[in-house]
Amino acid sequence: MEMVCIVCPNGCRLKVDNSAEGVKVAGAKCKRGEAFAQTELTNPMRSVTSSVKTTVKNYPVVSVRTDGEIPKSKIFDLIKELSEFTLDKKVPIGTILIKNVLNTGINVITTTEMI
Repeated sequence: MEMVCIVCPNGCRLKVDNSAEGVKVAGAKCKRGEAFAQTELTNPMRSVTSSVKTTVKNYPVVSVRTDGEIPKSKIFDLIKELSEFTLDKKVPIGTILIKNVLNTGINVITTTEMI
């Protein structure tokens, strides 16, 4: 199997062999590439950036992101939750809007300074 590592700017093209003997990775320029391949095979994780609606004048939407990675399988559930969320007041950058989203231990925070 081939994949591109997304951990750092190198974008290493990895060749991954997942056999009974374990996972073997070729093409990684650093150990993070090997760890990425292992995680990608067992439990792929992603950071998510998006936006939420507001009722605040001059801010129809506000950009948000997760403050860590969530399982890739939960991204669509997160996007649905964000589409149903509406912010009703000005908040500073880094404000937690949704704590422990989808029981992942990860928060959704603002990335726009509104104040």
